[in-house]
Amino acid sequence: MAIRDEIQAAIDKNDVVLFMKGTPNFPQCGFSGQVVQILNYLDVSYESVNCLASDEIRQGIKDFSNWPTIPQLYIKGEFIGGCDIVREMFQSGELAAHLASKNIPFKQPAKA
Repeated sequence: MAIRDEIQAAIDKNDVVLFMKGTPNFPQCGFSGQVVQILNYLDVSYESVNCLASDEIRQGIKDFSNWPTIPQLYIKGEFIGGCDIVREMFQSGELAAHLASKNIPFKQPAKA
């Protein structure tokens, strides 16, 4: 199976996929760690793909999305963005609204 097909299969099979450096329990970069913290805070069920596991995946996901950095978050097959975009969406409430619009269960954050 070509790496592009593997990436597409992971995105198709899971409602929420995070392509990251490391694992949720042991992120290997601060940006991946921030996205994990946001998803965990929202109590979203997600699949993670460790891009450090192979050079093919690390380069393949960049080519797949035409986005130069990792992490990359996908929701229901849609590329959402990297750490900065996810953090901005989380802070504005847009991420929670997007999850709700896609019928993905999550925990509503407390209102400030």
